[in-house]
Amino acid sequence: MKKHALASAVVFLLLGAAAYGSLFVAPTEKTMGTIQRIFYLHVSSAWTGLTAFFICFIGNLMYVWRREPRWDWVGICAAEVGLVFTTVVLVTGPIWAHPVWGIWWTWDARLTSTFVLWLLYVAYLLLRTLIEEPDRRALFSALFGIFAFIDVPLVFGSIRWWRTQHPQPVVMGGSGSGLEPTMWYVLLFSWGAMLSLMALLMRARYDFEAVRGEMELVRREAEGL
Repeated sequence: MKKHALASAVVFLLLGAAAYGSLFVAPTEKTMGTIQRIFYLHVSSAWTGLTAFFICFIGNLMYVWRREPRWDWVGICAAEVGLVFTTVVLVTGPIWAHPVWGIWWTWDARLTSTFVLWLLYVAYLLLRTLIEEPDRRALFSALFGIFAFIDVPLVFGSIRWWRTQHPQPVVMGGSGSGLEPTMWYVLLFSWGAMLSLMALLMRARYDFEAVRGEMELVRREAEGL
């Protein structure tokens, strides 16, 4: 219990420091002004969501290969946490876009592929509620999760492969792209803080799923007697 409380306190401090850096340490962007500071929350949430979906993908692959419940637990935990961070992305994006573009939303490649990604993982979670038998539920959701992950590289590459309303990448972009050094440091720190939050949430969710899985096993064994 003390260990979880300490981890939570550390994550809280990291998030507070990231927020302070985003608001007061990073310089104000010349063109967009103060509204650009949402960039640090928006981008770090996006990267963290994609990281969680990658972990989900690994868990899905491992379950199909090994058929061990723990990999199913990894998949479901990562999918739920990734969905939370992607929801933050879809909420903060329009808040940033409206003052800059004059519109809340446009169906360009980056925004559309991200929304489709969100829908795919909502479907992943819904699929699990439709199948009662644990082994079939784990297998079918793992197969669907492997399919859903196809959209992750599309989201990542969309602003690199097509001309879109969304800004071109400032990280790992083409010539002329990049961030002012302080902005870069604040972004990396914000991402680290978000990754620590992701790890904390996934650990708590995994522990819950493990207990539920053990209870399901006991119930099935009792019913078989």
